[in-house]
Amino acid sequence: MNVTIQQGLPEAAKTIRQEVFVQEQGFKVEFDDIDPTAWHVVLWDGNTPVGCCRIFPGERPQTYVMGRLAVRKIRRGCHLGNRIMAAMEDFVRTHGGSRVELSAQVRVRPFYEALGYTASGDEYLDEYCPHIHMEKELTLDRK
Repeated sequence: MNVTIQQGLPEAAKTIRQEVFVQEQGFKVEFDDIDPTAWHVVLWDGNTPVGCCRIFPGERPQTYVMGRLAVRKIRRGCHLGNRIMAAMEDFVRTHGGSRVELSAQVRVRPFYEALGYTASGDEYLDEYCPHIHMEKELTLDRK
């Protein structure tokens, strides 16, 4: 397994997000004007992309926003999401970030909590899907 990180939406990430969020989960508004400038993390198994997320600077200093974490259905349950999140957090640290914020689907809140993220505020709907704001202060070493 290896990870690539590039600015601008790569075809591999677009394909995974189309499969997971549009076809599988029914979201209508998946791609937006953030994609061309965001950094996209793609996890590869050989030549096959298996998961992705995106990251971009937040409004507060040293804060980044992570979103669109997706793992192909056939590869779920293999802890690939953890690998993608670790690569994303390493990227944030190397770019001077100390905090990551995200909007989590409520059903996957326990996944993020296991990685040290804390929920705050009320649940809200994003295309009829319940979400919650979550964030994490990053340490210099992985934790």
